[in-house]
Amino acid sequence: MQRWRGLEEIPGDWGRSVVTIGSFDGVHRGHQLIINRAVERARKLGAKAVVVTFDPHPSEVVRPGSHPPLLAPHARRAELMAELGVDAVLVLPFTLEFSQESPETFVQQVLVDALRARLVIEGPNFRFGHKAAGNVELLAELGRADDFEVEVVDLKVQGEAGGGEPFSSTLVRRLVAEGDLTAVAEVLGRPHRVEGIVVRGAQRGRELGFPTANVDTVPHSAVPADGVYAGWLTVAGERMPAAISVGTNPTFDGTARTVEAYAIDRVGLDLYGMHAAVDFLAYLRGMEKFDSIDALLDRMADDVKQARELTD
Repeated sequence: MQRWRGLEEIPGDWGRSVVTIGSFDGVHRGHQLIINRAVERARKLGAKAVVVTFDPHPSEVVRPGSHPPLLAPHARRAELMAELGVDAVLVLPFTLEFSQESPETFVQQVLVDALRARLVIEGPNFRFGHKAAGNVELLAELGRADDFEVEVVDLKVQGEAGGGEPFSSTLVRRLVAEGDLTAVAEVLGRPHRVEGIVVRGAQRGRELGFPTANVDTVPHSAVPADGVYAGWLTVAGERMPAAISVGTNPTFDGTARTVEAYAIDRVGLDLYGMHAAVDFLAYLRGMEKFDSIDALLDRMADDVKQARELTD
């Protein structure tokens, strides 16, 4: 799969495209419906499936300080889209100037001139252009004049997560904040992940016999509620069962909120400076302040036992 940042990186001989546009943060099961449809239609038309997205998040540019918690960085979204069969992902730098472009200008520059769109697939609530003035009706009207079709896909998916609320990135963010990672996995179709670089922490885990990877997460990451979780730690392509702690280490009067993962039954790991991914499978317990180190060690041993059983 090709990845382009900006229109200038699109190859001149790219050919016709089937396009879908959006943030696609999390690439949840609703997003997957629309992306799968774009790939399916592209294969039948002999065209390429292209996803267009934006960086930074539009809300951060239009309303600074309002960046929503990030469910997946762009590199992770691209990986997930590649697994769905997408041929290319175009990341458009979202600037204040770009936000002021009319819907007509956006369509001409991006869909017509750059991607030579043959078909554009969107959800019914798709909006684009300055002040979100464009909708799917306008898009279809412009398409009739510019030789592309528009297909509207109902991306509504529902299940038990969120009490039956339609699946959305907003729902995922709320469930992550609540620590309901089982429900999150239902919406995403996979465990929730945070990523970052392994940095040196207080190294108390090492002293206690449970050395942890302290992951400095990507800015704006949607980090689950404080507590202990079962999941996996992936470094350099190796996926290891893990017990994961999120919080401030109250037993030691900590103040900094951290994400730490103990790779179960692994010894001698030196992960400092490496990129790590932490996948959250299930919530085990809340964050507690223990009266003694022995009480903490007993509970940590129990946490590891539960995490081992869940990830076996």
